[in-house]
Amino acid sequence: MKFSEKDLAQIACRGISLQTIEKQIQTFEKGDSFVDIVKPATKNNGIIVPDKNTENELMEILKNSAGNYKILKFVPASGAATRMFKSLFNAINDNVFDKDASEFIGRIEDFAFFAEMNIIAKKSGNGIGEMKEAGKYREIIEILLNKMEYGALPKGLLAFHSYKNKYRTSVEEHLAEGAEYAANINNSVFIHLTVSPEHEKKFKEKVNASIPFFEEKYRVKYSISYSVQKTSTDTIAVDVENKPFREKDGTLVFRPGGHGALIENLNDLDADFVFIKNIDNVVPDHLRASTIKNKKLLLAYMLILKKQIDFYLFEIQNTDNIFITEEIVGFYKEKFFIDIPVLKQKDKEYLTKLLNRPIRICGMVRNQGEPGGGPFFVKEKDGSVSLQIVESSQINLKDSDKKKIFSEATHFNPVDLLCSIKDYKGDKFNLLAFVDSETGFISEKSKDGKPLKAYELPGLWNGAMANWNTVFMEVPLDTFNPVKTINDLLRERHLGL
Repeated sequence: MKFSEKDLAQIACRGISLQTIEKQIQTFEKGDSFVDIVKPATKNNGIIVPDKNTENELMEILKNSAGNYKILKFVPASGAATRMFKSLFNAINDNVFDKDASEFIGRIEDFAFFAEMNIIAKKSGNGIGEMKEAGKYREIIEILLNKMEYGALPKGLLAFHSYKNKYRTSVEEHLAEGAEYAANINNSVFIHLTVSPEHEKKFKEKVNASIPFFEEKYRVKYSISYSVQKTSTDTIAVDVENKPFREKDGTLVFRPGGHGALIENLNDLDADFVFIKNIDNVVPDHLRASTIKNKKLLLAYMLILKKQIDFYLFEIQNTDNIFITEEIVGFYKEKFFIDIPVLKQKDKEYLTKLLNRPIRICGMVRNQGEPGGGPFFVKEKDGSVSLQIVESSQINLKDSDKKKIFSEATHFNPVDLLCSIKDYKGDKFNLLAFVDSETGFISEKSKDGKPLKAYELPGLWNGAMANWNTVFMEVPLDTFNPVKTINDLLRERHLGL
C-alpha cells in the first residue's frame, strides 16, 4: 500500500506509525480473527464464589492490612449519552412516540433532573405539569435534549439521583464511591477520569465544585486526574475493497479505536491497585453498601494473590528451593484454574514469565440476559489455556459448537475490575506488552452515504488484558446497575428515598 507525502504527513501528525497503519490494513484484508473458546467459566470451575466464612476471612485480612500501597479508581467517562435518548430523539425528529418515550413523559416527575426542567419550562410560560396536560410532549423533550443539552453531554454530567432538594451526576456518585472503598492509608482518594477533549472543562468544573462537599462528608482528600483518548490510538477506515477511505478532499479517514485504546491511558498511571468501573454503573448512597463490601472483597483477595506471587517470584530468583515449583503448580491450579504443562513445571524461566504479569480480578454477575461479554476458558495459539472475558463479536457463532458453548455461559461481565499493575520488585509493568493485538474486530459503518469498514482495537478488558493473570469472582447482581437508556433511571435502584 503506497501513501502520498500528504498521507504520510497526516499519519505522522496523529502520532501513528506507518507500520501500524499497514498492519491494520492487513487485518481488514485477512478479516476477523475469532477466539477459540473451550468452555464457559462457571462456579468453582473458573469463577470463585466466596461463601460467608470466606467473606468474613477476607474482610478480616483487609481490616488488618495496613500496607502502604496506592489505590486508584479509573473511570472511562468519555462516552456520549446520545444512545440513551434514542427514543426521545425519534419523538422530536420523527414524531414517533414509542413505549419508552411515553414512559418518559408519564413518569417525568421521578427523574432527578425534573426540577431543573420545570424551572426552565416556567421561564417560557407554563410548568411541565401544564405542558403535559396540554399534550406538549415534544416541547418537554426539547427542554431536556436541547435547552439542557442532555442530547450532547456525556453520561458523567447527567443528573442521575435525587437527594432531597439536590441531585447528583454520575461522576459525583463516583466521588462518593471512591471515598468508601478506594481511600488510601492517609485518606487520600485518587480518581482518574478519561474524558473527551470537548467536555474536559465541564467535567473539571463539576468535579471541582463538588469536591469540598464530599471531602467534608467522608473526611478524605481527593486527587483527581484526567486524560483523553490518544489520537495515536485512532485506526484507519477502509472501503469495501480494503483501500483507505477518504474524505471528499482526499484526506484519510481515521476513527477512534474503541475503549481498548484506554490501555494506553491506564499504562500512564502510577498506582499499585486500580479499580475500573463504567461511568453509568452507580447507585445512590442508601443502596451502595453491597457495592462497597464487594469492592473490599476484591481488594482483600488481590492482596492475598499479590503477596503469594511476589513470594514465589522472590524464591525462584534468589533461592534454590527445590520444592517451590511444585507449590507454584498447585497454587496456579487453585487460584487461576489453569494446569501448568508438565514439561514446564520445573522451568523456572517459564514460571517466572507466567507469574510476573499484571493481575486482574474481574467481578462477574449471574447472567440475566444482558448483552455483552462473559467469562470463558480460551485455547491460545500455543495450545495453552487461559481465562478471558469474551464478547459475542469475538466468536464465530456460525460454528454450532462454539455457539453452544457461548450459550452455556452462566455469568456476565459487568465491567467491575481490580488490577495489580506493578511487579514483585515494585516496578510498573508496561501494560502494552501484554496486549493480544490479534483480538480486535472489524465493524461496518458508513460515512456520507458510503459504506466503510472500521477497526476496533482489542477491548480494554478483552484483548488489551489478554495476557494478564486473571481471576473471576462472583459479585451480587445488585452491584450491577447500568444506565443504557434514560428510563433505566426509573429503576428502583436509581430512585431516591
